[in-house]
Amino acid sequence: MLLFPASTFRIRSVMLRANKAGSTQKMTADGGKRPPLVADRRYPETKREPERKPKAKKANAQKRKPAKPTRKRGPLGLVWALFGWLVRLVVRLLWGIGWRIGAVCGLGIAAAVLFFAATLPPITDLVDGRARGSVTLLDRYGSPFAWRGEQFGGMITAATVSPHLHNAVIATEDRRFYRHFGLSPRGIASAIRINLSEGRGPLSGHGGSTITQQAAKLLCLGVPYDPSEWESESAYEADCRRSTLMRKGKEALYSMAMELKYSKEDILTIYLNRAYLGAGTRGFEAAAQRYFGISAAQVTPSQAAILAGLLKAPTTYAPTNNLQRSWGRANVVLGLMEREGYLTEEEAAFARANPAPLSEAAEESSGGYFADWVMSEGPEFFTRNTTEDVIIRTTLDAEIQTSAEEALTWVFENRVSEGSGAEAAIVVMSADGAVRAMVGGRNLAASGLFNRATQASRQTGSSFKPFVYAAALELGYSPLDLVDDSELTIQIPGSGPYTPRNYDNAFKGPITLTQAMAESRNIPAVRLTEELGRDNVRTIAEGFGITSGLADGPALALGASESTLIEMTGAYAGILNGGSSVTPYGLVDLRLQGDATPMMDARGGIGERVIQERTARQLVWMMNQVSEIGTAQRAKIPGWDIAAKTGTTQGARDAWFIGFTANYVTGVWMGYDDNTPLTGVTGSGLPAEIWRETMVNVLGESDPIPLPVEEPNAINETLRGLQGPEASRPSGQDEDTNILINLLNSLLSGR
Repeated sequence: MLLFPASTFRIRSVMLRANKAGSTQKMTADGGKRPPLVADRRYPETKREPERKPKAKKANAQKRKPAKPTRKRGPLGLVWALFGWLVRLVVRLLWGIGWRIGAVCGLGIAAAVLFFAATLPPITDLVDGRARGSVTLLDRYGSPFAWRGEQFGGMITAATVSPHLHNAVIATEDRRFYRHFGLSPRGIASAIRINLSEGRGPLSGHGGSTITQQAAKLLCLGVPYDPSEWESESAYEADCRRSTLMRKGKEALYSMAMELKYSKEDILTIYLNRAYLGAGTRGFEAAAQRYFGISAAQVTPSQAAILAGLLKAPTTYAPTNNLQRSWGRANVVLGLMEREGYLTEEEAAFARANPAPLSEAAEESSGGYFADWVMSEGPEFFTRNTTEDVIIRTTLDAEIQTSAEEALTWVFENRVSEGSGAEAAIVVMSADGAVRAMVGGRNLAASGLFNRATQASRQTGSSFKPFVYAAALELGYSPLDLVDDSELTIQIPGSGPYTPRNYDNAFKGPITLTQAMAESRNIPAVRLTEELGRDNVRTIAEGFGITSGLADGPALALGASESTLIEMTGAYAGILNGGSSVTPYGLVDLRLQGDATPMMDARGGIGERVIQERTARQLVWMMNQVSEIGTAQRAKIPGWDIAAKTGTTQGARDAWFIGFTANYVTGVWMGYDDNTPLTGVTGSGLPAEIWRETMVNVLGESDPIPLPVEEPNAINETLRGLQGPEASRPSGQDEDTNILINLLNSLLSGR
């Protein structure tokens, strides 16, 4: 190792510094470039970006303006500043809270809609929402004439109904139906504005509801009817129709759920099937059948306009209540259909010029009292409280029913003083008890009212007397036997003397049974009843179906007992059919809708024999003399044999006329519901006129049919009296006197 002295090292350092300085000077002289190093020569030099020199400031550059001095705020400025700060703070707080609440509410609404949507059943479970069934009543020829309960004609869909009906409903109820999500904010706002402008609450009156909302309301927002929770179905429906803010909110959620679950056509199907359309109809199928007798798939534009117009106010615009008002509403609907482009101007004009008429059954709207009676007579679980749709075929003859109603109307309009409160009832039946017509009062279009033909028990008066003479004939008396029409007093134990009077307060002495009944004389009827025995008369009357409490005293013969018109008419039918009892009936058979086999058959008809057929024929002859020479002459019909009996109770509180031809028995009652005496009315007066007007229309142009009578022969009857039992001869007469009187009576009467 070589060693250098320190001096040598210092010399070397000085030399290096000198060389370094020289290099620096040289670089300066060469323009600042240093000589290339060995490494530089080995690797080529890369180009470098020239350095940018800072731009010189312009001479005329503007000087920066000095900051304005801080302005001191006064007290008012501090207040405004504080107020602005508070406003900004409140806005920030509200916004922060609001969007969070909105998000929570939005999530809640979405959850509620999803929940309701998940609970909605298939639409087939929703189209018929009735809690009870219905009853359709058919006349004897199979045509419907009355409906009870809420009718449901069967499920229809938005695709199967008539396009005119589909379009009429959309144009009338919700023209934006296919463009909204279940709610119509524009419709709701418009409805609130109208309600407030008319002085009502915002939720009262116009609802602005869409078809979806209306369908939700018809579904009662998914709450089913529970009889244990509600007094009646009507109370349940009234609650479903309430318009509270809470209920409106739930309705909106339910409507959106329906839009989520169902298609628009499904929602419209629910609405078309559940809407109430008046006259007890639920759904457009039932309404089309009820008013026009056709299916909802067949309705024309004018018919569709009437049906769609019912949605606003079903009872008010029901064509069975007021056809002109219904047509007026239909014209409004036609205008809406034209506006929406569903009808051309020509089609709308044609529909207005040709309004839809009602079907014959709907137009007549008769037989209400009869229908109520049939409903009351049938089994309750198939009539008044049925949960099924029931079809009842009845005995009603629509033409005879119309004849009876027109007769009653004509007599009251032309023979009764205006403002009279008197009432009347009519029953027409065949000899077997089949009721062909029934009028229960002057209010013909009503139903569910008091039926005077079946519910009013009234004293029968002299219309009871045929049963007295039936008992006499059955016990061997002859129509030509004599009975004493002279003053009579009967001692009644515990009541004292009873002295009957004739209506003319006169006495005729011995007269035939036929004359006594023809002139409706009271004393002979009482005397005969006492001779025959009241129990025998009572047995005959009860046998013919007069089951009401019969009087025990001698006034039994004069109709002191009470009975109903249908009961009395049925008893007379027993006389006409040859002496057998009848049970009046109106129900022929009952079946469930869609079933061919009846669930039950008729309850009524001919029963047991009460009197002999010969006795019945003799009695019919005697009753025929009432119309020929007695109190029923006012009811005579040219060419026809009539058998009848009049009746007027004490004080003229009731007036009766019951009679028959060979085909039909008709009973008429007239009086006041509160037992006010009739003025100038007896059974031979207005009731006889009502009877005649009814039967003239019933018989029409048909050929007369003779009555089943047996006219007594005076000589044969006299011989029979001589040979017959002692009980067959009236008391107080010996045989010679009886023969002589009978012969004289026969000669004088021309028989």
